[in-house]
Amino acid sequence: MGRDTRSGASSAAAVVAAALLLAGCSAAENGGGGAEGEQDPVGLAACADAPDKRAMRGAWLTTVRNIDWPSETGLSADEQREELDGHLDAAAGLGLNAVFLQVRPTADAVYTSDLEPWARYLTGEQGGDPGYDPLEYAVRGAHERGLELHAWFNPYRIGFQDTDVSDLADGHPAVENPDWVVEYGDEAYFDPGDPEVRAWVTGVILDVVERYDVDGVHFDDYFYPYPKEGEDFDDDATWQAHGDGFDDRDDWRRENVNRLVADVHAGIEETEPWVSFGISPFGIWRNDDSDPEGSATAGLESYGAQHADTLAWIREGTVDYVTPQLYWYRGLGIADYEVLADWWSAQVAGTGVDLYIGQAAYKAGDEHWRGEDALSAQLDYSADLPGVVGDVYFSLGSLRGNAADAYGYLARTHYTRPVLPVATAPTGQEPLTGPVGGVAAASAGDGVEVSWEAAEGARFYAVYRLADAVGEDACAAVAPENLVGVTGGTALTDPAPAGAGAGYAVTALDDYRLEGPVGGVVAVDG
Repeated sequence: MGRDTRSGASSAAAVVAAALLLAGCSAAENGGGGAEGEQDPVGLAACADAPDKRAMRGAWLTTVRNIDWPSETGLSADEQREELDGHLDAAAGLGLNAVFLQVRPTADAVYTSDLEPWARYLTGEQGGDPGYDPLEYAVRGAHERGLELHAWFNPYRIGFQDTDVSDLADGHPAVENPDWVVEYGDEAYFDPGDPEVRAWVTGVILDVVERYDVDGVHFDDYFYPYPKEGEDFDDDATWQAHGDGFDDRDDWRRENVNRLVADVHAGIEETEPWVSFGISPFGIWRNDDSDPEGSATAGLESYGAQHADTLAWIREGTVDYVTPQLYWYRGLGIADYEVLADWWSAQVAGTGVDLYIGQAAYKAGDEHWRGEDALSAQLDYSADLPGVVGDVYFSLGSLRGNAADAYGYLARTHYTRPVLPVATAPTGQEPLTGPVGGVAAASAGDGVEVSWEAAEGARFYAVYRLADAVGEDACAAVAPENLVGVTGGTALTDPAPAGAGAGYAVTALDDYRLEGPVGGVVAVDG
């Protein structure tokens, strides 16, 4: 179920990893040495894994309607890159470790694509070439800063009639396939009941997974559209053509969404199995007056309103994580944050599916969301619930704007030290990286410049500071409290002054974000 079903890397890579670990253990057993002053490599599989060493600390970066980025249409390539750099710098500075970039806002692309046109929010014209590849630039920039980059897709939404649908670019799939389109009030959607739509959307997503080094694929809460008074979603034609075997159209619609989710998950597993796949549904699955398995709430139900059966995805293992949008305050009668956090925690228990909670940073300053603890109050309750592996904030622009003070207080109370990203490997898989060589630490002003040689297969590096470089065993070196930071480069500046006898250790994280063996601890030079 969930992550336990991942196919893993190739057998050759596994053999290499095993050889590296065996070599490290053999050297330790025989007293063989590494570089002078270093310990022998020790595989971290032998170390107790601290439960609080890893977490998701993410934020959505929205492109639709230029909510977050770019700030407006028509900026030059340099101006867009400068703004994107600012967002990535801010994410790293805020102690986040993941950015969820919206790459397909309205069935168009914030990346180079032969399948769909450029998104209009880049240049102001759908199909307008921005002069560079934003996703490629974002992935590279995020990784350099030690951030994961998750590609966020809207699978079905084409957009509002004005101006999205009324001004589609030539070659847009809705133009090429008008029978795929269902108009719904002032919006338009691809019909989830059409198998051609499901195949198209899956192909678009896997095209990105194959061509870009993304860390994750992400859906938000847009499946069938949110209900609108007086409007019906006219899928009569596909219901007649493809509804055999279903007595109830709502059940058929849910199965259409389930099939897309399963197809995308299976395709990622076959293509790049270290890429995580998750969904951020509306925060209420069903109320308990509709279903005894539902939550003690009285709000809109995603199960019926959008035909999003999140419990089926969790139980069938077709997602690696869920990020329910719990955008309600603690104590709200019809949708209490505490009630829902407890409910979602119970649903993922024992499934292998991780739970990240979607947090409403955009509400900071509103009624019930005032004061320095406007955001931290949520984590005061949910941070230690079983199954909760972190949080994702909507949005990064809000964290830099209206929620800046509230997030600052949250960071001081909940994010007092860095964490590693959440691992995506199947249970029992060994790391695919070896020890990091050439580690050096030199005083640089009030801090320490730590550098090392690139390690084969490394996606990120973790840097640890020890109060005493002499006599530390490997497991003590990589304790959570010693983590200084994560980076994609081969150097990191620790701003803290080095105490007498201080030392550093560096480990490599592979594509699955598994941590490789410790090569040793080096003392600070100078």
